[in-house]
Amino acid sequence: MDWTSEIENAAGRIAGYTVRTPVMHSDALWDRDIGLKLEQCQHTGSFKARGAFNTLRASDVPAGGVVAASGGNHGAAVAFAAQRLGHRARIFVPEIAGPAKIALIERTGAELTVVPGEYADALDMARRYEDEQGAMQIHAYDAPLTVAGQGTLLREWEAQGLEADTVLIAVGGGGLIAGALAWAQGARKIVAVEPVPCNALEAARAAGKPVDVAVSGVAANALGARRIGDICFGLAQQFDTPVVTVPDAAILDAQAALWQAHRLLVEPAGATALAALRCGAYVPEPDERVAVLVCGGNIAPDPLG
Repeated sequence: MDWTSEIENAAGRIAGYTVRTPVMHSDALWDRDIGLKLEQCQHTGSFKARGAFNTLRASDVPAGGVVAASGGNHGAAVAFAAQRLGHRARIFVPEIAGPAKIALIERTGAELTVVPGEYADALDMARRYEDEQGAMQIHAYDAPLTVAGQGTLLREWEAQGLEADTVLIAVGGGGLIAGALAWAQGARKIVAVEPVPCNALEAARAAGKPVDVAVSGVAANALGARRIGDICFGLAQQFDTPVVTVPDAAILDAQAALWQAHRLLVEPAGATALAALRCGAYVPEPDERVAVLVCGGNIAPDPLG
């Protein structure tokens, strides 16, 4: 696949529908200056709107509308994009999505079903709905249009002057880092950061193929995919992507640091990439320029209700 062309096309499709999110530098979060991209400022509070708008703008949506399974952020983005473009949407989320993300989806007007269990359980129900209603499934991470949409983030960051040698990105199912890998094509080092209790990519790299893992922990409602996506796994293998894991305590420390240093209020998933620097899971070379993607801000409980 010509990922560069796919991502360029995606950037054209989503222009005017997504936010060109801000970037900044900080020397208050770690022992040297790092770049940050604040994607929690995106519509619905995460990067997911990019893939959702790209998919809908590139597709003929059937009369049955669209359906998505989500830990919360993808569902909110699909619901928002569908509402903006005039499509019916049905979203399935697991109970662990939490009340803040559930309320966010409800505010879009989408039809919402809360499913007992994990993301994989919500995905099973979404697939049944797709078959029964003739709806179009928008996968959270393992679909080319989704990955190309997420790839617009690194493209945009580079247009904003990204100078880093290395970019740290949190991983759940892998759609975001797959998009970054597809755009970078090895020109930059992309480091995958996973919570210790949600290590789908690490487990896949060890096994030589995607495998099921148990998921838990503070970031499970955003990074809790039971199995890494095939697209992400293939790109991670192609570019020999480093994978590091961070404990929940380090994620909470990074979340607190973003708030204390810069009044950036992010969810645990949004702080996971930074946690790798702060806890030493990733140690750059002395002259290595490093940037961190802050990917989501749907903190629970919602501090403003």
